[in-house]
Amino acid sequence: EPEKPPAVPSGELRLGGKGKKLRKPRTIYSSVQLQALNQRFQQTQYLALPERAELAAQLGLTQTQVKIWFQNKRSKYKKIMKQG
Repeated sequence: EPEKPPAVPSGELRLGGKGKKLRKPRTIYSSVQLQALNQRFQQTQYLALPERAELAAQLGLTQTQVKIWFQNKRSKYKKIMKQG
């Protein structure tokens, strides 16, 4: 039986138990997806779980991708507002 790399608590795998975590490649959003995400963000900065699920299904993304996009967008928005 081939030896499996040990699982890390975050769910990521490590090679040989050492080294850097393997990450999923960065998500590239289409212009249609970005337009829809930005439009929804202008309406509300926070999505309820059913809204997130619906938006993810409409755009062909995972709920996690939508959640992270909104988190990053809120962070970027706050940073810009702080700078004036």
